[in-house]
Amino acid sequence: MLETVKDRVLEVYESLLAGRDPRLKGYLLMESPVNMTAVLLAYLFFVLYAGPRFMANRKPFQLKEAMIIYNLSLVGLSAYIVYEFLMSGWATGYTWRCDPCDYSNSPQGLRMARVAWLFLFSKFIELMDTVFFVLRKKHSQITFLHIFHHSFMPWTWWWGVSYTPGGMGSFHAMINSCVHVIMYFYYGLSAAGPRFQKFLWWKKYMTAIQLTQFVLVSLHATQWYFMESCDYQVPLFIHLIWMYGTFFFVLFSNFWYQAYVKGKRLPKNTQKHAQNGTANGSTTVANGSSVVSNGHGLHENSLSNGKKHHENGSTLNGKMKKA
Repeated sequence: MLETVKDRVLEVYESLLAGRDPRLKGYLLMESPVNMTAVLLAYLFFVLYAGPRFMANRKPFQLKEAMIIYNLSLVGLSAYIVYEFLMSGWATGYTWRCDPCDYSNSPQGLRMARVAWLFLFSKFIELMDTVFFVLRKKHSQITFLHIFHHSFMPWTWWWGVSYTPGGMGSFHAMINSCVHVIMYFYYGLSAAGPRFQKFLWWKKYMTAIQLTQFVLVSLHATQWYFMESCDYQVPLFIHLIWMYGTFFFVLFSNFWYQAYVKGKRLPKNTQKHAQNGTANGSTTVANGSSVVSNGHGLHENSLSNGKKHHENGSTLNGKMKKA
């Protein structure tokens, strides 16, 4: 009985792998789902158990320079991914409606397959977002939304890239990369310190940008349901993309409501500190706060008891969790 079940599972597994695009088999992490799943499980083990235990009796690491380099590097990588998506189809022949995946070995087809893989690989690089949280002891920012976005996104995209590296299903990857150019640029400036705060006046719009991303992704996928026919090869991915966009829109809308409508994360100067004036002989001034979603962000600057406290946050992801 057990042998029969085992044989059946192996048969299904092998049939799944047999349908993959052979052009990507030589790319890193694309040989089988085992390696990428192991990486994600190691990530979850570290951020949920090993990392917090390691940091329990240690002071937070000061990683300012590393975070600046990391964030600005991702700005460059994300911008390059957007450019490659445009040049390999979205600005050179795609209709922005029903666009099938090109499985040929043409320069255009291979270029799209390559950038689809690069987008996937960037999701594994972005696991470092949470590692920085752990090492800096920002445990409050390691939320369900953040972890779900960072682990679920690369796992599902591995299957998407394996079967359809391009076509209609790659739209949300291009949009997500556009958002990440803006998002990681914000984080890079934020990590640089207080002298750059005057350049971050637009931080309150970050969550709105995330919500716009999910609306665009869902609307683009929704087209499929109203088409008489569409040659996109794996419609299942369109359903998943629509669910992804809608699900994260709901999550981030709730975040927006809790943070800005109910005021749970409004700047301190709109709350009690603005009313109390002084306390214990010293003046407390709240210099604003912002919460940025898609996998990063709580950033607060305050002057408390005459001493300057600066906390560089990187995000509630998600992000943007990136979609």
